[in-house]
Amino acid sequence: QVQVVESGGGLVQAGGSLRLSCAASGGLFSRYSMGWFRQAPGKEREFVAAISWSGQTTTYADSVKGRFTISRDNGKNTVALQMSSLKPEDTAAYYCALDTRGLVTSRPAEYDYWGQGTQVTVSS
Repeated sequence: QVQVVESGGGLVQAGGSLRLSCAASGGLFSRYSMGWFRQAPGKEREFVAAISWSGQTTTYADSVKGRFTISRDNGKNTVALQMSSLKPEDTAAYYCALDTRGLVTSRPAEYDYWGQGTQVTVSS
């Protein structure tokens, strides 16, 4: 059974940085692509970033490009989201997701496993 668990959320001031981590277990992590999504209250879940199984291919939402960086460590079965220059509009619950087919996609429906989410709050 594949499991995905996020950590690292918290409260940060605008302009600050935060690093989210996601640990996966129960599968062949090095073959899976991974993604980060977020959902603010009253809004739909939106794509943030995704990374291929090798780490060589990444893609970002326009709203975070240049500020967020996704990376992975296949030896530790983890994926990270380094967030910098945070804005109040980045406030949301952040979710890590795993795609067993290895696609690098922004579509939530393509992901097979999801974590429970970690809250990020950016104060102005």
